[in-house]
Amino acid sequence: MDDLDCLAQRFETHRSRLRAVAYRMLGSLSDADDAVQEAWVRLSRSETHGIENLSGWLTTVVARVCLNMLHARKLRREESLGTRIPDPILSREDGMDPEHEVLLADSVGLALLVVLETLAPAERLAFVLHDMFAVPFDDIAPIVARSPAAARQLASRARRRVQRAAPPPDADLPRQRAVVDAFLAAARKGDFDALLAVLDPDVVLRADLGAMPPGASIELRGARAVAKSALTFSRPARFVRPVLVNGTAGIVSRLPAGRPLSILGFMVRRGKIVEIDILADPARLRQLDLTVLGD
Repeated sequence: MDDLDCLAQRFETHRSRLRAVAYRMLGSLSDADDAVQEAWVRLSRSETHGIENLSGWLTTVVARVCLNMLHARKLRREESLGTRIPDPILSREDGMDPEHEVLLADSVGLALLVVLETLAPAERLAFVLHDMFAVPFDDIAPIVARSPAAARQLASRARRRVQRAAPPPDADLPRQRAVVDAFLAAARKGDFDALLAVLDPDVVLRADLGAMPPGASIELRGARAVAKSALTFSRPARFVRPVLVNGTAGIVSRLPAGRPLSILGFMVRRGKIVEIDILADPARLRQLDLTVLGD
């Protein structure tokens, strides 16, 4: 076995962690894979004898690549198009595969990823690396071209926004599912009052429709507005399958022919739905791997 093969084997032991870092940084599975692949390209072209901490070296490389990708998004003005729903990670309700468990090890729900999308690139990097992967600020500082103290402030600002906007959901998955099932039953029946009963008064619904311009989305706030929108679930042409969306109760909505129409992730807190995130962009839905659901 030559040196490059040995290096490739060592790299593979870090791939899952690097992909988890990149997914949190970018909210996109395909972009995360691109960032990890770029890290391998750079490693394969580097003089590795002087790398004492390969894990740290690779994490730094992936972080820099992700930071550049986030800045590129800003230059393309993607952020001005409204809220973008990150790529959901789908799992069967009876279990999650090991690869997904690594990606979601820190309970990375869609609600958290949506908040991360609103952070400045440097804030997002500092928060993800320090709070989720315990990278010291001394190591983060050179990546964001700031002092360790300034990097700490970036993470602190991000942490406050995350804690304010994305507190943890109910931990009881069967309870989550019961609330979501009650929501769906009320929507199918057209029972407006029953919908209001399961929605938090300040519930937020976000939908990425993939309309022109790409990534455009709609956002509704308040129980009455969301309940009116939810009545569309009563359409008989749609079939709904329960799934886990980033580890919490969710659904895949399909046409009779089986083509997915949308993926919905729910945030349930204190027995009420406080957030609904919908991905209904046909192009992005076609890119998602639904075979994990066993269909």
